[in-house]
Amino acid sequence: MFGWIIPPPKPSEKSKETFEHERQQKVTSLKEEGFLNSKIIEKAIRKIPREEFIPVDYRDHSYEELPFPLPGRNSTISCPHSYPMFYEAISLSPGDNLLEIGTGSGYGAILAAEVVGLLGKVTSIEIDRETFLYAKEQVSRYDYPNLFLIEADGGNGYLPHAPYNKICLTAACSKIPPPLIDQLQRGGKLITPYGIPRNTQDLILLEKDTRGNILMKSIEKVLYVSLQGKYGI
Repeated sequence: MFGWIIPPPKPSEKSKETFEHERQQKVTSLKEEGFLNSKIIEKAIRKIPREEFIPVDYRDHSYEELPFPLPGRNSTISCPHSYPMFYEAISLSPGDNLLEIGTGSGYGAILAAEVVGLLGKVTSIEIDRETFLYAKEQVSRYDYPNLFLIEADGGNGYLPHAPYNKICLTAACSKIPPPLIDQLQRGGKLITPYGIPRNTQDLILLEKDTRGNILMKSIEKVLYVSLQGKYGI
């Protein structure tokens, strides 16, 4: 994996109690580093065990700031700080209708479903079949009737659940797919890594104002795998 030194795979040895302790420590560090401010996002991260979404050979490193490979083509689970960084930027809140492009492990979708609650909805799209089946298996252990996993090209969005007031694109693109902008409701927010793969990218926050005008700003430097499909790089 480019840009990261990933420890060699090995069987997991840590106990459930150890993971729980590391999860609470990670929340503390995310707050101290300024990635986590929302109480409801904090509650979701404290509750959902990240280790359950990571392949067993890397599980003991679940709360280190590293991405790990997943089944599928160039698929990864992002670093722990990435999730609050995205969700804080778009102000993810109860009742939101969120579209996530790039399901990956399913961890982000579960966190989001916990945050938006039963009055909200999360639609998560994954293009890679092997990755999709992996995520589906992990997510099946949870009961979130407001969470929908779709196997498709996420660059096209998902019209049956549109419009969305929040959209997370979790892969780098050099052009934001027009269907996603079209499916973003007025007053909504979209976040995406923007730039060339294998180089640092700008994490872009796009807002569509009440008149339909598009406003964009860069909020962080990041490093993500590239978007696949019709609008891929």
